Amino acid sequence: MVAMIELVEKSEANLATWLSTMWIEYHADLLAAGMSIDEADKNVERNRATLLDGEWPSLGQHIFDVVSDGDVVGILWLGHQPSRAPNEWFIYNIAIDEGRRGTGLGRATMVAAEEYVRSKSGTRLGLNVFGANSVARRLYESLDYLTMSVSMYKDLP
Repeated sequence: MVAMIELVEKSEANLATWLSTMWIEYHADLLAAGMSIDEADKNVERNRATLLDGEWPSLGQHIFDVVSDGDVVGILWLGHQPSRAPNEWFIYNIAIDEGRRGTGLGRATMVAAEEYVRSKSGTRLGLNVFGANSVARRLYESLDYLTMSVSMYKDLP
């Protein structure tokens, strides 16, 4: 059975709450991926300056609640990237609630993201995924996303 979802723009109140916690979680993800605190701080600062206009998403940024059967089950943040290419978009964040993972909602959200981008004349959709997130990597590969680069590191004693 294919999961059915709907993308609903986040309300201002929910958006403010989500953004405040999202940056903290993103910083923690960067640290877990091997960045130093200073590198993670700079990364978050750079992304906030690029993607937000003050405390709100800048023009071309779209943050959705992923809704299934009337319940919010996840988040999707899509952004238009005309500075890279006129019809290029990027997934900045996609997450399905932990208790709902493995039910097809992630795949349905990715398909909905692609449909949304196509509806806006987009011809390319990119994303980054942390190397340790093998479940997400398998999902993206099964949807024919191609690997553009791989960064690796090793901590030396």
